[in-house]
Amino acid sequence: MAYCTLEDCLLDLEKTNQLIRIKEEVDPYLEMAAIHLRVHELGGPALLFEHVKGTKYRAASNIFGTVERSKFIFRDTFQLVQQLIKLKNNPTEIVKHPIANIRAGWLALQSFPLKVAMHKSIVHQPIQIKDLPLIQHWPMDGGAFVTLPQVYTENIDKPGIGQSNLGMYRIQLNGNDYVLNKEIGLHYQLHRGIGIHQTKANNKNLPLKVSCFIGGPPAHTLSAVMPLPENVSELTFAGILGNRRFRYFYEDGYCISADADFVITGEIYPNENKPEGPFGDHLGYYSLQHSFPLMRVHKVYAKNNAIWPFTVVGRPPQEDTSFGALIHDLTSDALQTEIPGVKQVHAVDAAGVHPLLLAIGNERYTPYQPTNKPAELLTIANHILGTGQLSLAKFLFITAEDDKPLSVHNVPEFMQHILERIDWRRDIHFHTNTTIDTLDYSGTSLNSGSKVVFAAYGNKKRTLCTEVPQILKEINNFYNPQLIMPGVVALQAYQFSTYSTAKIEMDELNKQLINHHLELATCPLLVICDDANFLSSNFKNYLWATYTRCNPSHDMYGIDEFVSYKHWGCNGSLIIDARIKPHHAPSVEKDPVIEKRVDKLFEKGGSLYGL
Repeated sequence: MAYCTLEDCLLDLEKTNQLIRIKEEVDPYLEMAAIHLRVHELGGPALLFEHVKGTKYRAASNIFGTVERSKFIFRDTFQLVQQLIKLKNNPTEIVKHPIANIRAGWLALQSFPLKVAMHKSIVHQPIQIKDLPLIQHWPMDGGAFVTLPQVYTENIDKPGIGQSNLGMYRIQLNGNDYVLNKEIGLHYQLHRGIGIHQTKANNKNLPLKVSCFIGGPPAHTLSAVMPLPENVSELTFAGILGNRRFRYFYEDGYCISADADFVITGEIYPNENKPEGPFGDHLGYYSLQHSFPLMRVHKVYAKNNAIWPFTVVGRPPQEDTSFGALIHDLTSDALQTEIPGVKQVHAVDAAGVHPLLLAIGNERYTPYQPTNKPAELLTIANHILGTGQLSLAKFLFITAEDDKPLSVHNVPEFMQHILERIDWRRDIHFHTNTTIDTLDYSGTSLNSGSKVVFAAYGNKKRTLCTEVPQILKEINNFYNPQLIMPGVVALQAYQFSTYSTAKIEMDELNKQLINHHLELATCPLLVICDDANFLSSNFKNYLWATYTRCNPSHDMYGIDEFVSYKHWGCNGSLIIDARIKPHHAPSVEKDPVIEKRVDKLFEKGGSLYGL
């Protein structure tokens, strides 16, 4: 089905009982986000807020709340898009199977963006920022944000839609030092196409024109987050996925999406920044206030009966998890072509996506002799850490299949496979003083920290413990040992103060355990934490707290550790210090007053009663 508007999609979802209308007036300050979070947690339907306090516009959320619903929305084109991606990476298939692939090829040819004349049916009425649904999601947020924008820019050297970029970069609408209606904040991170466009504009000392589209057919939203190659247009992809060409026109020199519900146009001037944030982000913590590009607002437009789409991010899983799963289903085959030797890759959502990446590759370098240690895997690991957004991975666990199938999506089984085989003396590979994800505050400063690769292959070296070793119950200053999974034990410690103090604490732990290699042989990983009960009560807690709170170069230690020719290793158990550090961003927490207010919607007579 080709949706011409966002409302077409919502009405289609309503017909199949996948949408609920909320008729009560709701407050955009925390309340709408709290409703969304609770419904998403219940696996509930999409939501249409019909009465948003302070604005005449309706709002919709949880549209992509489940993978099943997302695939329903794109049910007519999903398989064709998969087929096209495969054809791009293996064009000989067109020659081998021309009839089977003719529909996919024809669809691609019919999906280029379509320039239209501006006429009454597509004219957007001028409004101001203050007229929008100004939704604040978390108590410490710096203001209201656009969380599902499609940010459009053009190459100033080669203007026009042909070399445009469409990306999803959060936008702060008010708060901080922004002048309401005249200024907004534009936050974008590493490996984003808009950065290339802004650099080119800066080099010419010219402002970069920006158009922010909100709403429109759902294919436009998904296209803005697709990790497409630089030579593949997001707008053409939107046309293929939505089975309807992206329609646009120009006004005042700005590209306008004819189908968007809202459009904000403006300019970013060279070296003109303002503090943006804080913002409760998808790692489950606040991304703090930092200087980001300032966008001077030119005009704001809204269609008649426009609907404002939004999502809420926080500790995963959230709605953006469905985006990730959908993208994986569409592009998984393409990755194997882009990175030779890789079989599977999985960015672990429970750990915030970028902090933890699991991969399976091949080990084929020496088929003429038995292989019992990583070789090709190390080459693949370097390729992964140099590829697009995969390069933002902080912990990379990589192995190769041996005598039984292995899946990166079965995270406990995969990690157990690694821990049974890894040799801490040789299989740890650090990348220090490097760039990391903008949202990761475990490092030394914004975008700066370290990475580590755990590459394990060969015969099984150990059987992992299923009970806490007795020695861990007897040591001093580390207490409440709890088994997280086979081979992994959480140890509670005093609150982290400084790295010099932490070094003393870990030296003391090493002294207590260095003569117990045999007893700890089945326990290769110790996690030092603030609350061992929290880490051990739920495997997702372990993934989230451990890998978001550790800077590998600073927070990893080992029993009987050593440095040999610049290579770090340890003869005993590996130690990860996953305590909260003073420089870490605070975690997002719900407001109990708002939660109590939201309860009424789920009680008898409320729009969400029965969920």
